[in-house]
Amino acid sequence: MEASSSFKEGAEIVFFDLETTVPNRVGQRFRVLEFGAIVVCPLKLVELESFTTLIRPTDLSAVAARSSRHDGITREIVATAPLFEEVADKIFSILNGRIWAGHNIQRFDCVRIREAFAEIGKPAPNPVGMVDSLGVLTQKFGKRAGNMKMASLASYFQLGQQKHRSLDDVRMNLEVLKHCATVLFLESTLPSILQGKWKTSSTITTRNRANGKLHCREEGSRKSPPSSPGYQARSVPYATRERLGIAKMTAKVKNVVCSAQGKQPFNILLKHSRSLLH
Repeated sequence: MEASSSFKEGAEIVFFDLETTVPNRVGQRFRVLEFGAIVVCPLKLVELESFTTLIRPTDLSAVAARSSRHDGITREIVATAPLFEEVADKIFSILNGRIWAGHNIQRFDCVRIREAFAEIGKPAPNPVGMVDSLGVLTQKFGKRAGNMKMASLASYFQLGQQKHRSLDDVRMNLEVLKHCATVLFLESTLPSILQGKWKTSSTITTRNRANGKLHCREEGSRKSPPSSPGYQARSVPYATRERLGIAKMTAKVKNVVCSAQGKQPFNILLKHSRSLLH
């Protein structure tokens, strides 16, 4: 698990995500196109505030004129968005001095944030702790949920399809961790009943149209192992999922194994998962 041990008492957690350009030639760099974040209370995981903004790169030609993804970010969409330096102070205030959380943020988002601040000559924000859900879920859910892409994890928990827009992906990330915490709490509470009930899931795939035929290909993004960029619209809205409640989770948990052994920082999520069961 990729995490910092320097947690401050009472520090808030900020889940965040970046959308960027994808370099297609040597020497080309990532350009931030969108920033989204949700600040949550670590005691209850309730939302305290949120912020999202599109960002126009200084080199607009680096943005694709057309996106291969549904609702993808295009050159036209960011043409009138603020430059990074115009929203840098707000992004700094959202991130600085908080626990950072997200999927594969340690190797991707954190690097891109520091690059963006360096480019405008301003100091980058610093976290007081780090929760990278890629490491957490690799340790706890890797086998049962297939690969570690957010799209696959969301499919496993029947949360719909990933939209690859910052704030939507942040909300999905938070929901995945809540569901994970609930399952692990139940497993640790009823190990003799739930142990050994799950089987390795097959790789999650979607269908991508090419040459007039439908082909199954793995989902992916610039933040996960390379694969085809074919995505479809989200099929299950968040409001619908919330109405389904924890009943669906308790049914699914009969197919998973007891693997919860509380270790920081995931203990923060596990010890408060009782509230998710109410």
